[in-house]
Amino acid sequence: MQDKNPLQWNIQQNSESVIVQLFGELTRDTLLPLWKQRASFLSPKINQHIYWDLKYLQHVDSAGFSLLIELLNDYQKQNSNCMINVPEVVNNLAELFDLSDWLRSFLYCENK
Repeated sequence: MQDKNPLQWNIQQNSESVIVQLFGELTRDTLLPLWKQRASFLSPKINQHIYWDLKYLQHVDSAGFSLLIELLNDYQKQNSNCMINVPEVVNNLAELFDLSDWLRSFLYCENK
């Protein structure tokens, strides 16, 4: 099955932060390339802030949401993470899985 809007990403980086922009659909059919390549394209320095820009995501399903949660959880061990331009579907899935409070900590963050 061919994806209508395959997942793509763009990385912008400077000495203080990394911005990961996600485009297209974050679904079970599109997430594997991001998962497999995450270490090669996203290797922030310790204490470098990571911004996950979700503005251009057109669709997120529960598998895509799970990947996003895993990425946030994994990268928070050494870096602060913040989601920006979060689509309503992400908030709805967080509520569905009782993760709203946990996810909220990634919505209001500043450089630490």
